[in-house]
Amino acid sequence: MAEEREGGCSCGAVRYRLKGAPMFVHCCHCTTCQTETGSAFVLNALIETDRVETLAGEPEPVMTPSESGRGQQVWRCPHCAVALWSNYGGADDILRFVRIGTLDEPAALPPDVHIYTRSKLPWVRLPEGVPAFEAYYDSKALWPAESLARRKALFG
Repeated sequence: MAEEREGGCSCGAVRYRLKGAPMFVHCCHCTTCQTETGSAFVLNALIETDRVETLAGEPEPVMTPSESGRGQQVWRCPHCAVALWSNYGGADDILRFVRIGTLDEPAALPPDVHIYTRSKLPWVRLPEGVPAFEAYYDSKALWPAESLARRKALFG
C-alpha cells in the first residue's frame, strides 16, 4: 500500500493520516479489547508513530489495563472520546495500534491474523486462510520480512 489513508473520530475534531502501509493488522478477540470497544473484537493496524500524521485536533492519552499487565495508552478524541490508536507494552509512543474502524475506508485493511481467540465469542466465525492463535503468536514466523525490518529499526 503506497497510498496514504486518512481517518478520524466520529465528531470530526481529530483527523489523521497513515503515511504508508501498516506493518501488520491484528484482529484481537481478548476480553480487554471486547470490553474497551463494546464489541466482539478490535482491528488494529500496527504502524510506526512517525508514520501517523495528525491533521486536525489533539487526541488525549488515557491509561487503561491490558492483558499483559503492562497497560496501554489509548489516544482518544477529547470531544467524542472515540479511541483512535493505542500504545501497548508500557505505553511508549513508538508503535501505534491504529483502530481500523476510524479509517475513512476501513475495509481496505483486512486482518493479517486473529489473536486471543481463546476468548472469541462463540458466534464469531473466523475466515479461512487467515492465521488464528489462542493467545499471541511468533511475529518472526508470520510477519513479512519488510515489516520485521521496520520493527527491528524501532526496537533494535
